[in-house]
Amino acid sequence: MNLLAIETSTEACSVALQVDDKITQRHVVEAKIHTKILVPAISDLLKQSNIEVADLHGIVLGNGPGSFIGMRIGASVAQGLAYGAKLRILPVSSLAAVAAEALATTEEGRICVAQDAHMGEVYLGQFDRGHSGFPAPADNEKIVPIGDLADLLGDGIGVGAGWRAYRAQHVAASESLNIAPDILWPKAEFVLRLGVRAAEAGDFVSPDKLQPAYLRMQVATPKRG
Repeated sequence: MNLLAIETSTEACSVALQVDDKITQRHVVEAKIHTKILVPAISDLLKQSNIEVADLHGIVLGNGPGSFIGMRIGASVAQGLAYGAKLRILPVSSLAAVAAEALATTEEGRICVAQDAHMGEVYLGQFDRGHSGFPAPADNEKIVPIGDLADLLGDGIGVGAGWRAYRAQHVAASESLNIAPDILWPKAEFVLRLGVRAAEAGDFVSPDKLQPAYLRMQVATPKRG
């Protein structure tokens, strides 16, 4: 299966291409350059693999939650490519992609992903080790004030740049968590892994039906015991 994965929901601009069983990728962490490097990175990977967009079976999109601007950039490029080549899109969670990396590189069974949502809040996703090591959602993804984290977290490992952004505040909330300092941003390699599984399940959407996972307007409420 030939799939292109795009991830731009954070400071990382990440692209991965699978052609048959071979995967190539580009991953750059630098804020506010996504519009400059995303399309050239895609073009380079396609050229390197000697294929065109029309040769793809679908486009996998890291669908957030995350930066509004970053998500719009990724969604717009994915939709443009999909419309032009009459392809469909496989939207996957950007938080789950971070969890997938953690599950692939640790022995932990519970992963708590936090990305900086600014204004004293984080995008939070909690995942268990599911079938074949894929992340299985333990709760709905949500936007959470830092002060409410203690009511939501259990044991496990914390990954994502949100823990670094609010280092002073997370100590009380993460007494039962081990924070992994090196797993910060979603990588297209793991977006692609989730996309392959989504493709096998037939979870394609047409480009006009794509709905980025914006959470800013949703209200996060701590779970009650």
